[in-house]
Amino acid sequence: MFFKKDLPNKKKNFLVKTCALLIHAAKIDEDYTKNEEEIIKRTLLKLGANEKDIYQTIQDAKTIEENYNQILDFTKEVKNLSESDKINIIEALWSIIYSNNDADMYETNLMRRLAGLLYIDSSTMGNIKDKIKKKL
Repeated sequence: MFFKKDLPNKKKNFLVKTCALLIHAAKIDEDYTKNEEEIIKRTLLKLGANEKDIYQTIQDAKTIEENYNQILDFTKEVKNLSESDKINIIEALWSIIYSNNDADMYETNLMRRLAGLLYIDSSTMGNIKDKIKKKL
């Protein structure tokens, strides 16, 4: 019974931390755009967020992202997901990065670090990157 009550809090924590990771990727080039925020919203909905709670989730995530220096705390929630959910998040990250048609050295460095932290092999990471670039 305790677990069932705690489940919504775990889901909320997961969504906020994942959103913070996405926001971090969007802000790393110092140009956080509305397009990037739309990608973040769509990703949260794909991950099971309730549409009425999205605004608050993003606000909570922005606060967390501003107060943390390391991405390790954000990735703890994501690394235990299924492979398909991780790939959805990686696709969202690459979509955010390429939303301005370019990836700078800070963004590509972030993705290399995330590949290791999320246990995504470089070939899979490269395939996802190429898929997103072709979409654009």
